Amino acid sequence: MFKFITHRSFLANLLAVVVISLVLLLVFIVALRSFTHHNQSVKVPSVKGMDLEAATRTLKSFGLEVSVEDSAYRDNLPKLSIVWQSPDAGDEVKVGRTVYLTINRAIPPVIELPNLLGLQFKFAESSLAGYGLKLGDTTYKPDFARNTVLDVLVNGQSTKAGTKIPLGTVVSLVLGQGVAQTEIPVPDLFGMRLADARIVMEANGVVMGSVVPDADVTDTAAAFIYRQNPPPVSADGIINLIHSGQTIDVYVGKQLPVRQDTTK
Repeated sequence: MFKFITHRSFLANLLAVVVISLVLLLVFIVALRSFTHHNQSVKVPSVKGMDLEAATRTLKSFGLEVSVEDSAYRDNLPKLSIVWQSPDAGDEVKVGRTVYLTINRAIPPVIELPNLLGLQFKFAESSLAGYGLKLGDTTYKPDFARNTVLDVLVNGQSTKAGTKIPLGTVVSLVLGQGVAQTEIPVPDLFGMRLADARIVMEANGVVMGSVVPDADVTDTAAAFIYRQNPPPVSADGIINLIHSGQTIDVYVGKQLPVRQDTTK
């Protein structure tokens, strides 16, 4: 009789332990699901262009966590605004997921101006875009190399390759106009100083070619032109013609030349 009672008590206790364990396990699973938002998901809102405070507030309101992972520079977005986000806007994610943000730098990074001289316009344009620079004005000057970069301007000043400039800087290009179809008389440069001759040639759309100084010339800009090729008039007295964009070679000396009278 005693053994039967003891045996019944043991079974009842065992059953109670099992029931209590199952109840505790069920409570744990329910609590865990509630804590981890099991099976709860949201669509990630777009926070691109927002400042960090607004982006954080927006993402938190959707039950999402925020982490700033990187920085970049975009001149078309406000400083310290959101450039990228991951996961992307519209992605469906689990509540509590971390959204990683990239913010826009307050100060643009500095880069070196690439070498554009001698490039055709389309290649120079692609190079500027690849370096994160903006194409500004394109102007033309007489030169036989049509659409070739002759000069690079930053803030209106000629700028050499390798100069450090901010990312997003506007760069203007001076291009060769090419040889024009119309012809003009060759300008007479005899007796001019080289500096003055350059002005006359530019006004006529003609390019300065080779400058050949005499042996005793130390300052070519102040030297005088005593010969040019092509000359303004041929040996038989016919006026020579030249296309805009073509070159004239000049020979310079220290002394003001005297034109010889060829009519005698």
